[in-house]
Amino acid sequence: MTAFKKILSVLLRIVVSIVLLILLFKFNKIDVSNLINDIKGADKALLGAGFMIFFLVYFLGFWRWHMLLRGAGIHAPLKRLMVSFSGGVFFSIFLPSTIGGDIVKTADLAGHTRKTKEVIATVLLDRLSGYVGLVLVILPALLLGREMVRDKVVASSVAVIVILLIGILLVLFNRFIYSRITKFLTAPGAGKIKEALSDLHSEIHIFRHHKKLIACNLILSSFIQLIAPLSAYFIALSLGVKISFLYFLVFLPIIGAITMLPIAIGGLGLRENLFVVYFAKAGVIKQLAVAMSLLSFSFVVIYGAVGGIIYVLTVHHRRAQHNQPSRIHKVNP
Repeated sequence: MTAFKKILSVLLRIVVSIVLLILLFKFNKIDVSNLINDIKGADKALLGAGFMIFFLVYFLGFWRWHMLLRGAGIHAPLKRLMVSFSGGVFFSIFLPSTIGGDIVKTADLAGHTRKTKEVIATVLLDRLSGYVGLVLVILPALLLGREMVRDKVVASSVAVIVILLIGILLVLFNRFIYSRITKFLTAPGAGKIKEALSDLHSEIHIFRHHKKLIACNLILSSFIQLIAPLSAYFIALSLGVKISFLYFLVFLPIIGAITMLPIAIGGLGLRENLFVVYFAKAGVIKQLAVAMSLLSFSFVVIYGAVGGIIYVLTVHHRRAQHNQPSRIHKVNP
């Protein structure tokens, strides 16, 4: 029954993506043949530069997670971590947004290390540090580009992102608010949720003693959020779209945050509509905005496919490791 629900969930997201794309093309009167010609005519050198920058984002994201794992006392081989990370990249295309990929990555590494709580804490903190880095980049960009982006929709989107971040930080790191929230988890069946939340809260608080690690992690996260829009910027240049880079620093984090919603397959359809809505504010015609989004999504699919190949080719080896006693263990005093 669980497998059926997962398959149904994927099929529903595929349907949503198709419907969103149909509505996008129909109501915006985008000519498919002209769109294909735009994509075919993209400058290959600039497109290649965007592709390499996209790879750098993945590499730095892997290194950021590796830093947190070491801080949690998990010293698995880099090759093993890369396999788990690759699986997360692949499944994030099909499962609910990037969160689905995080679940696969967590389950895979936790099965190897036998440190489920610690791995979950690192994955959550990795996602959270990325969110903090996003805000640290988008606010100065919005301030610098305030003359270009004077729009209520943009301002409201940024405000929601910031408010959500503040709320998450307060729940995780403010003991008073955390204790108040756990008091609400008194309904029948909520005991396991409360216990899991308590364990996770304790694991995360261990990192309070690794201030240097957290600082380095946030710096790296900010750098990732700074260069990630650069990939889309080179895609735009390859299509002949020449607008200020500040637009990408503001729009891409917003689009990325919204496409995390688990309603479309890999964000396809939703992302294209958002590109049209936001980049129209920078004067980009709808057809080119869609081309930018589709080329960006093609990067995700290519790297996801590579991650899937790595993950599948190591299945037998991982199962053999899982059936053996873990070599990673705690040293008794």
